[in-house]
Amino acid sequence: VNAVFGFCNMLLKLMQEHPGDDIVVVFDTGKPSFRNEVYTEYKANREAPPREMEVQFPLVREAARAFGLPVLEVEGFEADDVIATLARRAREEGREVVIVSSDKDLMQLVGPGISMWDPMKNRMIGPEEVEERFGVPPERVRDVLALAGDASDNVPGVPGIGIKTAARLIREFGSLEALLANLDRIRQPKRRQTLMENAERARLSYRLVGLEDDVPLPFDLADFRRREPDPAKLLAFFRENGFKSLIARLEQVAEEAAAAHAREAGKAHAPRYSALRETAALEAVLARAGEAGRLAIDLETDSLAVDRARIVGICLAVEAGEGFYLPLEHVDDFGKRIEGQLPFAEVAERLAPVLTDPGILKIGHNLKFDMAILERHGLAVTPHDDTLLVSYVLNGTSHGHGLDELANRYLGYETLSYSTLCGKGASQITFDRVPVDRAVAYGAEDAEVTLRLWEVLRPLLLEERITRVYEGLDRPLVPVVARMERLGIRVDTDRLRELSERFGARMAELEERARELAGRSFNLGSPKQLGEVLFDELGLDGGGRKTRTGAWSTSADVLEELAAQGHELPRVILEWRQLQKLVRTYCDALIAQVNPTTGRVHTSYNLA
Repeated sequence: VNAVFGFCNMLLKLMQEHPGDDIVVVFDTGKPSFRNEVYTEYKANREAPPREMEVQFPLVREAARAFGLPVLEVEGFEADDVIATLARRAREEGREVVIVSSDKDLMQLVGPGISMWDPMKNRMIGPEEVEERFGVPPERVRDVLALAGDASDNVPGVPGIGIKTAARLIREFGSLEALLANLDRIRQPKRRQTLMENAERARLSYRLVGLEDDVPLPFDLADFRRREPDPAKLLAFFRENGFKSLIARLEQVAEEAAAAHAREAGKAHAPRYSALRETAALEAVLARAGEAGRLAIDLETDSLAVDRARIVGICLAVEAGEGFYLPLEHVDDFGKRIEGQLPFAEVAERLAPVLTDPGILKIGHNLKFDMAILERHGLAVTPHDDTLLVSYVLNGTSHGHGLDELANRYLGYETLSYSTLCGKGASQITFDRVPVDRAVAYGAEDAEVTLRLWEVLRPLLLEERITRVYEGLDRPLVPVVARMERLGIRVDTDRLRELSERFGARMAELEERARELAGRSFNLGSPKQLGEVLFDELGLDGGGRKTRTGAWSTSADVLEELAAQGHELPRVILEWRQLQKLVRTYCDALIAQVNPTTGRVHTSYNLA
């Protein structure tokens, strides 16, 4: 049951690291697909799987169901087609997709919003990784595979053409059809003749390696919503198959969850969190703030960029043990604003006098961020305290100053993590897509925990006799830096574009020279191709060494050593890389960071 164990281990890892993500498990049916109708010899050379592997297939399906995950397989289609369909439909709904597989055929799906995670190598695969492997961007992988064929699937391809040659041809002509329409431009007579004789084989292969993204699915995407597994059922499956290490992991997770639950239950006063959906409720909270002389406030936004972030909700707290969340701009799965949220203008009108009331201290954590955004909406904040800065003044380097860490350190409290709500990496959603009921639990907690932290940390300043340091040096910087971030820095985009064009022209000259020196065309940005040219084809010595993967190293020190020996190509590559970095990291990158409305780059400065 090794395969089943590996599958379960991977699923457990996925579900622990991506607790908020929807996961679908897709299988092949094991029956012929439409490709067998197109080409009867498709996969005809495949041997039956070993008996010890075949008997595990039903167990793998059973494992997926034990995890509570939806299992999908469609007759007449392969798993890759079903995955392509799911990916397309998910992207149409604005969702991020991560394909968990090491299958090279699926790399043609990689693109905006779609990435792959190779569990065998534990690495993410994006467009750059695909191009590094195939020599072409993801949208042209199908063309390359059609030319090169695939022996494992009995896809014929064109005889004598491998991946490297296919990639070179597709880069030169742009696509398979463009290549076949311009065979007279092929300089090698034998290759030209081979392509002419096998044009239809190439077109057939193109059909075979392509993925069908309109498979009729028996369910809607909404049916694939994440459901937590039944621990008892999963534990029984692990025990039945002797997965002792997985049993230990599952029991540990259960124990941690139980301990956290017990800590919550043992609190004398469990915090109460609620949503503010009516003007009267908001006014009541603000009136209480006036009586208490304090108001903890935090913004939930759809971005960390202060110049463009939209306020999705406002978190408030006046007393420890009670927090409020004011939803403003939450949307449904189709991007439509959800009903039952107050208009921002109405909220701002009531909030403005409170935010500037000298008798009400506004308390926040990393308040600089909130200040910059509120000021962008015409709302000033004064007077204020910032628990992040208070913590930094107390213990600058002994620990981190994030809200989660401080809550754990000073309050013994485990906060709800952002990744639990929004996920991680490529599959992370913006806060406006978090359901309001879950946003209440997270947002109201932020404000309430900030207030409790302030009650603990503020007196420590007096005890440590550093109140004057905080009030005289650190706190006054918050509005100043917030204003700097909001106003941004003007950038001469015309000059940057001029430099980018000049550097780009020089890079083109260097690329042409590099190809002349190499005697053929190759991708200067590919370390693998460059290593092959320098050491396998040109036979340069004195600097060649291989990496752990067996590929030639083309690091800067290797190229500099070769250049010092008088070789021109390494010098060309070094200059090309320097220019590429200038263009990508500075010229084009800075232009891309310019806010089109303000014409400025809005930076973020760390005060702690």
